[in-house]
Amino acid sequence: MSSNKAIETLRAAGIALGDVDVSGWEDSALTDHLAELSAALCELDAQLARVAEAVRARGYRIAEPVPA
Repeated sequence: MSSNKAIETLRAAGIALGDVDVSGWEDSALTDHLAELSAALCELDAQLARVAEAVRARGYRIAEPVPA
């Protein structure tokens, strides 16, 4: 995957996650989907950590953007 496509994909994932709001879910829905939700969150965490570690392994720093 090209660097531009990879960054576009990561940004799209971030935007998609911004649309997820479990605060509006009924407790029963959250309970019913907790295993699925946990698995998805753990997979996302693992993949983000993998990418971040690959960047750090090349000697670069991951920095949070400074708010405007």
